[in-house]
Amino acid sequence: MSERIAERQDRVWTVPNLISLARLAGVPLFLWLVLGPEADGWALVVLLLSGVTDYLDGYLARRLHQTSSLGQVLDPVADRLYILAVVIGLALRDIIPWWVAVILPLRDLLLWGLVPILRTRGYSALPVHFLGKAATFNLLYAFPLLLLGDGTGVVATLADVFGWAFAIWGIGLYWWAGILYAWQVRKLVATTPRRRAAPGD
Repeated sequence: MSERIAERQDRVWTVPNLISLARLAGVPLFLWLVLGPEADGWALVVLLLSGVTDYLDGYLARRLHQTSSLGQVLDPVADRLYILAVVIGLALRDIIPWWVAVILPLRDLLLWGLVPILRTRGYSALPVHFLGKAATFNLLYAFPLLLLGDGTGVVATLADVFGWAFAIWGIGLYWWAGILYAWQVRKLVATTPRRRAAPGD
């Protein structure tokens, strides 16, 4: 039974993983659409598809019993890359200020810096906190609205207002989740003995 579970976890070519790979392919496409032809309509479509497939890959992984180790990595990586691509694209278009484009990746750099500490205790990562998911949800809603708000008229004004509401909540939750994650790492380091290095490590 344990061998079967291990086999499932090691699978690569599953429907959810293919969806996640398609999401990753959308990252450079979004940047090109925003910074090249400035085709904001198509860029919005890419972002909306990213949001739908973010839900879909997790749902299908559970529904089809196709959870895998690769999928557990691809999903958060795709989320982070979308956030990074969007803040860079929108900052270069002067739609958002540069402090927003700096503060979000800065939180991820902090968490990546904790990974070597986790590995000394035999962990590669901690489970994703629900606050982190809520933050990503807010940000992935904020960015299409802010892009839509880069125009004139009532719709653009409303999109800008709601976009900033989602963005402020998203940034706050994103950092709150990061601080909780860092606190978890601190507690783990204090309560878990250091892993002995295996020969050849």
